[in-house]
Amino acid sequence: MDLTVEIALTVNGAAVRRRVEPRQNLVDFLRQELELTGSHVGCEHGACGACTVRMDGSLVRGCLVLAVQADGARVETIEGVTATGEIADLQDAFARENAVQCGFCASGMLLTSHEILRRNPRAGETEIREGLSGNYCRCTGYHAIVEAVRKVGAARPGGQS
Repeated sequence: MDLTVEIALTVNGAAVRRRVEPRQNLVDFLRQELELTGSHVGCEHGACGACTVRMDGSLVRGCLVLAVQADGARVETIEGVTATGEIADLQDAFARENAVQCGFCASGMLLTSHEILRRNPRAGETEIREGLSGNYCRCTGYHAIVEAVRKVGAARPGGQS
């Protein structure tokens, strides 16, 4: 007896149709079935943010969303937003500010940082820290990450110095 479910979704602009087990989460589907390994599996409880992806325009924790819940959705991973150049300025700033050390949290940090600046290009330190509070980084101490985000916000249209 086949206990899988067929899903169809768009991932990074490409139509995808697969059969999945009903309990497979989205991040495992992306990593195992589509070989998109930029989103990481950290805590598997939605607390660390390493599995962050964008689904229908909103950030979600890929470990908390079942792949079947993404049926019909538009999913964008770090690979997709990197390919479009959408976060190139953030990537450059993270490198310049030494905001990435081991890199495990980077995909979630970058996607979340982009969302913070999308909502408010003038985000200050407090707003950036609050926005990133659901993303854990065990290497940097956050200062370099916050500085990178702040500097990109200041350089983007509508930002402040």
